[in-house]
Amino acid sequence: MTSLSRVREILHRLCAFDTTSRDSNLSLIEWVEDFLKPLGAHVVRVPSEDGKKSNLWARLGPDVPGGIVLSGHTDVVPIDGQPWVTDPFDMIATEEKWIARGTTDMKGFIALSLAHAEAISKIPLKTPVHFAFSYDEETGCNGVVPMIAEIARRGAAPSVIWVGEPTLWSVLSAHKGIRDYEIQITGKAAHSSDPRMGASAIHEAIELLAVLRRIAKEQEESAPENSYFDPSWTTITVGEISGGTAPNILARECRFVFDVRTVPGVNPDAMLEPFFAEVKRAHERLARLGPECGVVVDLRADAPPLQLQRDSAAETFMRALTGDNQIRVAAFATEAGQFQKAGFPAVICGPGSVEQAHQPNEFVAISEMQKGIDVFARFLNTLRG
Repeated sequence: MTSLSRVREILHRLCAFDTTSRDSNLSLIEWVEDFLKPLGAHVVRVPSEDGKKSNLWARLGPDVPGGIVLSGHTDVVPIDGQPWVTDPFDMIATEEKWIARGTTDMKGFIALSLAHAEAISKIPLKTPVHFAFSYDEETGCNGVVPMIAEIARRGAAPSVIWVGEPTLWSVLSAHKGIRDYEIQITGKAAHSSDPRMGASAIHEAIELLAVLRRIAKEQEESAPENSYFDPSWTTITVGEISGGTAPNILARECRFVFDVRTVPGVNPDAMLEPFFAEVKRAHERLARLGPECGVVVDLRADAPPLQLQRDSAAETFMRALTGDNQIRVAAFATEAGQFQKAGFPAVICGPGSVEQAHQPNEFVAISEMQKGIDVFARFLNTLRG
């Protein structure tokens, strides 16, 4: 059985790479490549458009469809402004915890996967075991998309996607989808004594925000009954807003950012249609004042929901591995939704608590990693047949 000290050694190395989403993850990807290639892994990089980041897709076993994918994201959230008491990128061990950025979210699962790679490589596999390590999960779950497309292009459709996000080793079967939009409004500045001389971007924003609030209230009022989700409805919240320079000047600019968390089955495009119809009208009004005026929409994140599929191969596999038969869902999004959207059965289960994710002094309990070794031991037994 793989030792806890081996897992700790690998996790310490992974956490030493500062893979904050705004920065490159290439040094970590190169290290993982060097780790897996001597084991006979077939390794493919799927880079970002600018080449500064990359996914890594590695295969142990035969080049045939099916098999299990061990999926994890390599990027972590920033440490900016957080009161860390230790170096966030130098993992510290106490009697009960391993402390560093990414220990829970989610390099702990990656470390467990790599620590068992050698044992997997020695098994005469009938179907492959894949390692799928992505970038930019923390900024919208979009980094994994080109890797999924590459897997599909090569005809290597897996049977199970095991996404090791922190769940305290409980099975997470579904989650909401997430979209984040930034709305940038450019009006025409003028003295406030005669608003007819210009157009306030803030006033336009108020009109748009009123439509958003109406849609949000409609969703809450028509909340589904007997839902596993809490809250059970699709939520819309405005998290950022700014604009204007002085009380006696019509604001030339205003921007706001809003977050949509859709319950599986809700079409966000149809739901937001009244809002974007109003955006179009506002843009046309402002554009008459000059080419620099108007409304610009930026879809900053678009992660699809993970639908509950109790009879999927992924659900069956993970429940047999853990013995957990309860149904759990989440309001946050993961890459599992992207895999499922592509037609690959996905499920979420991994070490650590989501309550530690994104926090200062992030840690994973050592007991969680020991549980992981036990879960992986059962996984290897299924591979041996």
